[in-house]
Amino acid sequence: MFKFKKVATFLIVGTLAALARATMVQAEEMPMAGIAVVLDDFYVNAENSDETAVNKLMEEITIQNNLAFAQVNNYVNIRSKASEESKIVGKLYDNAAATILGEKNGWYKIKSGSVTGYINGDYLVTGEKAVSIAKKVGNKVAVVDTTTLKVREKASTDSTVLTLIAIGDDLKVTKELEGWAKVQVDENTYGFVSTDYVKLQTTYEEAISIEEERQRLAEEQASNQAENQSQSQNQSSSSSSNGSNSTTKGSSSSRNSSSSSSSSSSSSNYSSSGSSIADYAVQFVGNPYVWGGTSLTNGADCSGFTQSVFRKFGISIPRTSRTQATGGTRVSLDNLRAGDLIFYARGGTINHVGIYIGGGQVISASSPSTGIRITSYNYRTPVKAVRYN
Repeated sequence: MFKFKKVATFLIVGTLAALARATMVQAEEMPMAGIAVVLDDFYVNAENSDETAVNKLMEEITIQNNLAFAQVNNYVNIRSKASEESKIVGKLYDNAAATILGEKNGWYKIKSGSVTGYINGDYLVTGEKAVSIAKKVGNKVAVVDTTTLKVREKASTDSTVLTLIAIGDDLKVTKELEGWAKVQVDENTYGFVSTDYVKLQTTYEEAISIEEERQRLAEEQASNQAENQSQSQNQSSSSSSNGSNSTTKGSSSSRNSSSSSSSSSSSSNYSSSGSSIADYAVQFVGNPYVWGGTSLTNGADCSGFTQSVFRKFGISIPRTSRTQATGGTRVSLDNLRAGDLIFYARGGTINHVGIYIGGGQVISASSPSTGIRITSYNYRTPVKAVRYN
């Protein structure tokens, strides 16, 4: 897995007047953060039968903008020149997208993500075949186009509001209805948003450079080493704790007499560590969300993200959001500090966790469509906060 890196968005100017005369007035390339096709004008208030016209539009965009897709067992190398002997500059994984810039002796010059190079034409599909793949592998998202978007339990303005989403955030679309889209807020929360207030996009996975992959592998190795070190420290701490049961009352009193200054020192150290935790966590913004994942670069879910960030600082916390909420020291939501964990619930059950980074903001591995992102800490109603030290 690797994150969606977005390079261009193709905006469709004009509306769908009728199925029989669906036309694309203009395609304007704009810089953004993925290869994405914006179909907002065609989805808004569209009848279910208009899916035919949307598919036709996607065909036109795919072909006119020279989109191609890798069809390989795992990945194909992207090389600096049109030769098997040239330097490898990146990798394009199966079903990932690339824009064709030119062709030379059976090789395509492509751009995908941050990588520009050459791929043997045997490993890419273009034209009508690319259109077929585009329809299957695209990730549909709804980008919030209003100050605060209400996510409702059902596709009705009379339905209960589940949560509020800020402008610019995006949500994974799981189903399209007339005037509504069913979206995924987090791993356990689904709801409906009005298409009057979002732009619907289809995004595609893209290439990863050799430098980016090296960084990912190095971070994974460091994470594994930190986990092993944490386990060793926990085992050592457990042994030490068992041995302390035989200590005398005098030594116990001695420890108790120093507890006040020790507690003060610990609090001071944690405050500094909390800021360090927050600073460390934000460098992973934009990396992918993966259910069950714990990799800060390759993909993590909400609790896997928090666990891996804390592990970096030698702090061992449980694996799931529910169990993470049972540990540490509970703190008031009015007394949050950087590094605190904030928990969210649905139906009275905790199902999401993020790290408070200060300034009223939280970072979390939110959903497959948004990845690791920063939001207002109360973008959903928080139910609890804890501090680990």
